[in-house]
Amino acid sequence: MFENIAEDWRTHDRKWSRHGFWILLIYRFGRWRYGIHSRFIRMPLSFLYKILKFFSEMLLGAELPCEAVIGRRFVIEHIGGIVVSGDAVFGDDCIMRNGVTVGLRHRGVRGSPHIGNRVDIGAGAKLLGPIRIGDDTAIGANAVVICDVPANSIAVGIPARIIARKTISEVPEMVGRQ
Repeated sequence: MFENIAEDWRTHDRKWSRHGFWILLIYRFGRWRYGIHSRFIRMPLSFLYKILKFFSEMLLGAELPCEAVIGRRFVIEHIGGIVVSGDAVFGDDCIMRNGVTVGLRHRGVRGSPHIGNRVDIGAGAKLLGPIRIGDDTAIGANAVVICDVPANSIAVGIPARIIARKTISEVPEMVGRQ
């Protein structure tokens, strides 16, 4: 837990004022308490986690349950209106902004997104259902993603359409600027 918290601290520019750091601190604490085998020690820690999670949701506007799986160096750029389902999975080096929902597509039907490494999720994006988002993908602001997105792609629009990312050599005005 402490190694992840130190890494989250560095990822959020070593600033106490970064709200994303506080959300992740509460999340990491919630995950850590599951590893305590003694029920009598775990119970008060679980109670403390529930209080911290409540204040996180109220003050920071982010619902990030400890049941979700989040990789390393996860960044929450802006807070407010963030909802993540408990069975969502995030890879390493992901970025999420305000207004993002990562969760179930239909009420009462299990299955949340599985998000790869180095995924950048724009403000207001909705990723819904048992979908897979490939590595090195960008999800545009306000996109509604309800289907799989392959690696090295961009998803934009409502519903999201998938665009392959271009390399520098494929963009004529970028050739020679490397």
